[in-house]
Formats: sequence, structure tokens, C-alpha cells
Amino acid sequence: MRPIILFVIILAVLVPPSYGEMYKWVDEKGTVHFTDDLSSIPEKYRPDAETRKPPEESSTPRPQEKPKPSVSAKGPEDEGITVPLYRKHELLLAEVVLNGRVKQYFIVDTGASFTLINRLTAKELGITVDETTPFIPIFTASSLIFTPLVTLRSIQVGDAEAENVDVLIHDMPSTTAGLLGNSFLNKFKVVLDSNNGKMTLYSMRGTPSPDRPGGYGRDFWTGQFRFYNRVLEELKKIKRRYEGKGSSSELTRVNNAIRYFENQLNELERKASLAGVPRNWRE
Repeated sequence: MRPIILFVIILAVLVPPSYGEMYKWVDEKGTVHFTDDLSSIPEKYRPDAETRKPPEESSTPRPQEKPKPSVSAKGPEDEGITVPLYRKHELLLAEVVLNGRVKQYFIVDTGASFTLINRLTAKELGITVDETTPFIPIFTASSLIFTPLVTLRSIQVGDAEAENVDVLIHDMPSTTAGLLGNSFLNKFKVVLDSNNGKMTLYSMRGTPSPDRPGGYGRDFWTGQFRFYNRVLEELKKIKRRYEGKGSSSELTRVNNAIRYFENQLNELERKASLAGVPRNWRE
């Protein structure tokens, strides 16, 4: 049985050891996705999806064989930063550095809204979960559970780095330390090349201009607003569900999560206003 983690708004499929067909598709932002489930591809993209067989996997990541990133973060804006990927069965893993000191290998998942770390990694980072920590409801294969949401000071992949990254603390049904999702990846345009075992990250930020308020283009701003609005929409659906059941403790956690993301959305709105982002980019 394939272990599946279904989040409120993310679907992360952890594929077991097998060799089936893989499908490649590109969304409207130019992001490349890979999946072994054709039904998971939005209908409008299915006619253009490419079918391919995955190459042979290596049993475990081997850091000593890792090539150096081919492009430095200090290079021209349009060059991007290329980092090596390692295959574990049909999963692609990248080496990440958390908060500038903890190195791990994370599954790369361009379809996951959040980055994940397991409890052991959270402990190694010295993360404390208490009554002020927001919890996000997620669906596992058998139940609905609440998962802590914390903010890491930084995540670095090769020479690409993002600061203040939201991550969920959750033990996946595998020995992998975590999953690299869009709370990190959406800071970049991501191109995956699974055949050659590499990922190229192009910074979404450029020189501020009338077409790039704050240094970011329309795709970045609309993507950020869409993300937070979608999270809040799903949380409010779950809130109504718990209100009907009279589940006070769960309702308190959902309300805390709603307040957290409302604050995040308000902060994004503030930054967009200062940068002069058009109103129709904030929908």
C-alpha cells in the first residue's frame, strides 16, 4: 500500500520501491512537475503531459559523489543555481542545510504547499512546540491530526537560500528527514531534470521596476496571495466542520491557525502596498 499524506491543501505522495511510468507536466508558471499518477494532473495539463520511464535508482544518497553546483548564486540573474539530486527508488532527494547548521536529505516535491521536517530534526534544531505554536490540521490515510507549524530562520539548497520559511513538523512513513515543498520552492522558478539528476532554481527576485514591484513579477505576487487565501479557505472549511461537532479543543487549534495565516496575509498585503503591487495582482 502506498503511504500517502494528504494535507489540508497539499498532496504529497511517497512512492514505494517500484518501477512504473512517470508523467512530466508543466504548469502555467513554468514549474515542472513529476508524478506516477495521471489522475493527479489537472485536466487542462493532461494532454501535454509527457510519459517517461524513471532511470535506475541508487540505493542511498552518497554525498561524496555529489558534484559541485554548476552555477554560483552570485552569477547573472537568468543563470539559475543548479544542484544535484539523488534518486531513492522513485523519489528525488536534495541536500538541504537548515538554519545554517543542520544538513539533511529532503524529498523534493513541487506539489507540496509546505516543507516538512520530522520530529528528530526539529529536536536537533532546538525547536520548542508550546501553546503558542499554531497547529495545522492534516489528513493522514486514517485520520485527521494536528501538526505544528514553525518558522525556520533559513533553508539552503546548494547556493540557493530562503529565509523565514514555514515548515510543518511531521514524521513521514519513511526514514526521510523531511520534504522540500513550496514554502521554500515558491521563492524560485524550479526546473527538475530527473534524467540527469539535477534541479535548477531561478530566483524570482530581480531589479525593482514598474513591471517588477519590490523586485518580483506578477507570477510571484499572485502566487503568494493565492497560497495564503487558499490556506485560509481550507482552514475555514474545517472550522465549520468542528463547529458542527462541538469539538472545542480542535476548534481552538483551528482558530489559532486561522489567526496565524491572517497575520501572514496582512503582512504580505503591507509589503505589497509598500512595493506598489497592483490590486489585481493580490487576488
